[in-house]
Amino acid sequence: MTAAKKLRGLLAENKIIVAPGAYDAWSAKLIAKSGFQAVYMTGYGVSASVLGKPDIGLITLTEMATAAKNIVDAAGDIPVIADADNGYGGNLNVMRTVQEYERAGVAAIQLEDQVTPKRCGHMEGKEIVSKEEMVSKIKAAVAARKDSDVCIIARTDARAVNGFEDALERAMAYEKAGADIIFLEAPQTVDEMKKVAESIKSPLLANMVEKGKTPLLKNSELKDIGYKIAIYPVSPLYAATKAVLDILSSIKDDDTSSTSLDKMVDFPTFNSMINLQELRELEKSFL
Repeated sequence: MTAAKKLRGLLAENKIIVAPGAYDAWSAKLIAKSGFQAVYMTGYGVSASVLGKPDIGLITLTEMATAAKNIVDAAGDIPVIADADNGYGGNLNVMRTVQEYERAGVAAIQLEDQVTPKRCGHMEGKEIVSKEEMVSKIKAAVAARKDSDVCIIARTDARAVNGFEDALERAMAYEKAGADIIFLEAPQTVDEMKKVAESIKSPLLANMVEKGKTPLLKNSELKDIGYKIAIYPVSPLYAATKAVLDILSSIKDDDTSSTSLDKMVDFPTFNSMINLQELRELEKSFL
């Protein structure tokens, strides 16, 4: 079964899909090892990991498609939902983006209605394209995919620019244009989230960003409202960043890492997690 077909199956079940954010192959492997049913490839996190820069439209399609391939490979048979920003250009660029991401093996491709350069969904200063332009991009994305099981996610950032009513109108237009999953970014109240669920029949995606603009609800609460997917795009990235800063501070202050062994996995454990022994045995099998 393909990852895309597996995601379609999960969407048909009466439960919410929880997808933590992967910013590289190792974080994707850890998400899969932790028992989650899906991985979310975060553009915010990939930009930080690959470039060491913020999510302001600096990363390219080539860099994102490469990251998608590595994350898909590391996730194993877990479906990967992949951020594709605004498709990196016009309709033909969107078509190429879909083709590159599909070749990478992702199960769902997320496209947003921001202009270039784009901004992270919970940042200030966003600008959006016309509703008509985004509708045409969605149609181009649907036409470009070879596997009809691959989901096209349409995200609107209009809530922060034109207000909630325009965002909802856009979401309904994007659903009509053929998007499989709708992502109305950054609703600011539970009532807004409920209104989205009442208005959209397609599966809905909720973006849980710590200290972002949307209420940070439990997954069970999101399911009760009517959401099918909950992504946690920055939680692993922020946790890893704090852990690295803490250990670096300890090494600097204590003049050694020996005082911080309880904050780390050890050498044998990590080698086991990364499947070193299995790979060595595979290598020997050809001798």
